[in-house]
Amino acid sequence: MRDRDGIANTLIVSVSLSLIASVLVAGTAIALKPKQEQNEERYRQQIILDVAGLYEPGADIGALFDGIETRRVNLASGDYASDTDAEGAVEVYVVRENGVISQVILPVYGPGLWSTMRGFLALRPDGNTIQGLRFYEHAETPGLGDQIDKPAWRAQWAGKRVYAADGDSRIEVIKGFVDANSPDAIHQVDGISGATLTGRGVTDLIRYWTGPQGFGPYLEKFRMEAGSDD
Repeated sequence: MRDRDGIANTLIVSVSLSLIASVLVAGTAIALKPKQEQNEERYRQQIILDVAGLYEPGADIGALFDGIETRRVNLASGDYASDTDAEGAVEVYVVRENGVISQVILPVYGPGLWSTMRGFLALRPDGNTIQGLRFYEHAETPGLGDQIDKPAWRAQWAGKRVYAADGDSRIEVIKGFVDANSPDAIHQVDGISGATLTGRGVTDLIRYWTGPQGFGPYLEKFRMEAGSDD
């Protein structure tokens, strides 16, 4: 007769309980995945609405987002991608007011101090003047680099210009404070004390995504498209 308290029985019971627990955990994760994905999508839509200045607390996010055109762009050509060649294209979001283009929202990302910073950059119809910048994912240092989330720092971006008259991208997060009397002030944002690398990362990712390897070719065509609505 097998000893109920023997090692074999103990192992069998332990393994069985572990398998049951694993099945339950896996089942719960599978059941919750659609809800998690839905929440993540709603949060992404909220950030897009927020950076565009269209978010309304308490409003139906899905309904608000339905007013934004989601387009896919071929980065190399700057053209909107058709359904047949959309693979590898990048989504952008076009906002219209009374049928006239008012801004475009671009996904941007790049390395920060500890991880990849991901966010959205909103540009006005000239494809140059910034409407807003908002990050939705990063792991910057609490109390330092995470200042990129603070409303006061984000508010500085509105009205800044990415490109100089010669077409070069001049936007940057500087060390210290912007001198309002400097001719470069229109391209500069105050640095974050103790978070120089985070500021440099923000500068680099915006310059990259508004440059020739990013959305540069698209923005040239976007300016003409937006101008044709006038």
